[in-house]
Amino acid sequence: MNMLVTENVTKRYTHHLALDKVSITVPKGHIFGLLGPNGAGKTTLIRIINQITAPDSGTVSFDGHPLAADDVHKIGYLPEERGLYKKMKVGEQAVYLARLKGMSHHAATAELKRWFIKFSIEAWWNKKVEELSKGMAQKVQFIVTILHRPPLLIFDEPFSGFDPINVNLLKEEILTLKAAGSTIIFSTHNMASVEELCDEISLIDRSRVVLSGKLNDIRRQYGDNMVEITCRSNNDRPLAQQIPDYAVTGSDRADGWQKSVIRLQPGQTANRLLQQLLPQVEIREFRELIPSMNDIFIKVVQQTPTTDA
Repeated sequence: MNMLVTENVTKRYTHHLALDKVSITVPKGHIFGLLGPNGAGKTTLIRIINQITAPDSGTVSFDGHPLAADDVHKIGYLPEERGLYKKMKVGEQAVYLARLKGMSHHAATAELKRWFIKFSIEAWWNKKVEELSKGMAQKVQFIVTILHRPPLLIFDEPFSGFDPINVNLLKEEILTLKAAGSTIIFSTHNMASVEELCDEISLIDRSRVVLSGKLNDIRRQYGDNMVEITCRSNNDRPLAQQIPDYAVTGSDRADGWQKSVIRLQPGQTANRLLQQLLPQVEIREFRELIPSMNDIFIKVVQQTPTTDA
């Protein structure tokens, strides 16, 4: 079952084509990475999902039905551009925003105080927003975003401006939300966080989806069939001579151990390579070299052809 599906969504602003027949599928209970360079169209798509603007054509389905006005209360949205009323007290404003999402004053206050204690910001309840640091303000907005427990959460650069300790805190909370059944759309330029958190991704570039699928499948798809092995020969023959059917592309030696990178040709498998090596070498480490999402992002974006709007 899918939480969100967009089909051929198109949006144009005057002379700029922001989205060109964009289709994505976000499964329930998954963390979905919405990726792309600046100006690719991600924010426009997020605004359409949140009904801030409407598509010129195409459809958006939410939890099995066409996206409707009432669905806005079932979505929690943390925008990249943070916005709190600076002169209001922190607790007062958080309660106000929670009530806009349909929570009662009593329930909002109780839940907020629990979250403020959890995030170590309870001392700031009666302070004005303008007294908060950027990180503290972001914590408040994160809490307000998830407080009403919506089935769909959209986080746009949620770790921006956070120190490593607070980044880990938010990552743990995001994974906890997923484990509790929330569906999460996660938009970021930090590919390390994508690898750490996301199940599926869609990469938008120049207003179109140029890459989409399960994260692990995509990383393997863009691999170069390379493995790295650290081994010690049982004889004096170099590794390349012991496996002449394989391309040994590089090696170095230390304390009798040899680290080599081996390219597998079509039809060759890692299991077959290991079977050939085991009688001849002692293996300490063997791993498949899979490209990072950062490398894939750069490669795909650089190869995307320019299209006229």
